[in-house]
Formats: sequence, C-alpha cells, structure tokens
Amino acid sequence: MGNDVFFLTLGAAMVLSMHAGFAFLEAGTVRKKNQVNALVRVITDFGFSTLAYFFIGFFVAYGIHFFAPVGELDVLNGGSNAYELVHFFFLLTFAAAIPAIISGGVTERIAFWPNAMATILLVALIYPFYEGMIWNGNYGFQDWLEATFGAGFHDFAGSVVVHAMGGFLALGAVYVLGARKGRYDKNGRMKAILPSNIPYLALGSWILCVGWFGFNVMSAGKAADASGLVALNSLMAMVGGLLAALVAGRNDPGFVHNGALAGLVAICAGSDIVHPIGALVIGVVASVGFVIGFQLVQKNLRLDDVLGVIPLHGGAGLWGGIAAGIFGQSTLGGAGGVSFAAQCIGTGVGVVIAIAGGFVVYGLINSIVGLRLDEEDEYQGADLAIHQISANPEDDVA
Repeated sequence: MGNDVFFLTLGAAMVLSMHAGFAFLEAGTVRKKNQVNALVRVITDFGFSTLAYFFIGFFVAYGIHFFAPVGELDVLNGGSNAYELVHFFFLLTFAAAIPAIISGGVTERIAFWPNAMATILLVALIYPFYEGMIWNGNYGFQDWLEATFGAGFHDFAGSVVVHAMGGFLALGAVYVLGARKGRYDKNGRMKAILPSNIPYLALGSWILCVGWFGFNVMSAGKAADASGLVALNSLMAMVGGLLAALVAGRNDPGFVHNGALAGLVAICAGSDIVHPIGALVIGVVASVGFVIGFQLVQKNLRLDDVLGVIPLHGGAGLWGGIAAGIFGQSTLGGAGGVSFAAQCIGTGVGVVIAIAGGFVVYGLINSIVGLRLDEEDEYQGADLAIHQISANPEDDVA
C-alpha cells in the first residue's frame, strides 16, 4: 500500500504541474496587458477548487468526507496508510482542471471574484455530480448501461469526465460573457487579436504534454495496475495530433502546440484499451477537428473562445469518448469489453450536463453580480485594473 501512496502522489504532482502549463499557455496567448491576470487566476482557481472539492465535491462524487479524527482518516474507506487521502489529492487535480480549462475561454474580460464564485460552484457540485456517475457508479447510470448494452461507459482518464466537461461548461461562460471589445467589427467579421508571447504558449504546451503522462498512466490508481500501453497510446495520440495540426493548421505554431493537446485529450478515454495505431488515428482526427472547430466557433458562431477550449477540450473530449467505443473493439485491434452505444450515450449525457451547468452557473452569477469587467478596465487590461501591476513592472514607472 505504501508503494501505491507514492505512485499516486507522484501522479498527483505531475498533474499539478499541468496547471503551470495551463497558466503559461494562457499567458502566451492573451495580450500582454492580461498576462498577470491569467497567471493569478489559474493558481487561485486551484486554491478555490481545493476547498470546494475537499469540503463538498469529493463527498458528492464518492460519499467520502474528512470530518473525522486522523486515526480514522488513516484507514478511510477500508484502506490503510491514508491511501484515500492521496487519492483525493490526485482526483482534486483533475477537478481543478475544470476551471483551468474554462479560464482559457473567458480570459481578458471576466471579473475576478465572479469567476471565483463560478469555480467554487462548478467544482463543488456540477463536475462531481457527473464524475460520481461515471467513476463511482452513482445513481445507477453505469449499471443501466451495462444491463442494456453489455458494458458501461468507459472513460479511463477523463476525455469526457474532465475535458469535454470543462470545454462544454466553457460554452455557457463564453456565450454569457460575450466577445472581447474589438474582436468583431460592426458587420460581425472577426478581427485579429495576436498572441503576446509564442515561447510562453509553447512552454505551456510542453508542460502539459509532460504532465499528461501522469494524468493518464497514474489513472490506474495503483502501481501494480499501471500499463505501458497507456503510456504508448498517449505518446502516439500526442504525436498524431501535433503533426496533423502542422498540416491542417498550415504551420501555425498555435495550432501545432494545441494540436498535441487535442490528441492527448482524445486518447484519455480509451488509452488502456485501444491499439497504438488506433491511438495515432484518434490523435489525428482530434487535431484536425480542433483546427476546423476553432475556425467554426470563432468565425461562424462568433463565440470569442480565446484559447479555443470549446473545440480543444470539448470537441476532442467528445470524440475521445466515442472513439473508445470504436477503436476499443477487438475487431480493430482493441482490448474489447466496450460498447459503442454506451460510449455515445455516456458522452452525450456528459455534454448535456456540462452545457446546462455552464449556462445555469454563469447565467445566475451574471444576473446577480455581473461577470464582466467594465469597459474601461477591459481596455486598460486586467493586470493593472485588478492586480495593479503589469507583467513588466519596470515599464510602469519608466
């Protein structure tokens, strides 16, 4: 059991490092006047998420609370060496990815404290509701799928539970907030807003890619259950994603670095059951879908999703859930034991919960206190308006 505690602690630390990746990916994509705000929101969202998940969310998902003496916590849920406590840490890093994902869609115009309120509600209630349905068998949903289709919904590391949930929660947030000032002209045509720092963007992607192997491999939960297949499939999907984005995105560095992430998002669900060639195909499709989806969301739907989190996490996560039901079949070299119908239904339910939850939470907060920075603060930039310091403080007094 001690080995399992160490194994999962290492995994939790690797996924925790991914939040630095989220932060730098966002800081590199936004304009310079919003870099500090991006960095502060991602790290403070992790803090708010920890409290929300510790006091409420973990109980909603797994029925476990921490209101007991330490001696009882040490053998919580029938385990020993406080395994369930480090299991909480690991699952918390997944839960905290929800606001980190959404942050990329709403950045540059969301107010700080209303955003914090949304983070608390999402991590305490909306995310763990679906998490518990899928990973803890709550409400009989998995039992019904298995009885009806011969297999439950398979999402090994969270293509749908984490990524599609975060991406489609962001849909409501982006819609309620509206576009950044100057993003579209009076005729609705999109105007370019350039990233501030491509090296930061690339660094964020690299950190996420490295941490993702903790996200996927350590989802086994115990050292003895870890699978080299998960690691290889994650690698193949990542490479397929970045190379496909290189072609589909016409050498654009933003698409290349995010294409790798699209592949990793999509492989999470079936990383333990698909063949490595299937993983490569999953990554390619996810990445091409992201490039097309980014244009569709921004230009056609005129939703100002700054980092493209709706197609990147929402779309690729949706594809990953369904793809596990295709490439996980033994006829395509997979391990079998998965139902295409169950994968479609489980994915669809997650998407519906996310879209509804996003519109309810962000709509409610917007109607009560307002979500958006006022126009003057948005023009000045969130760094000075909220934090009274820029990314280059010497410039402020020069």
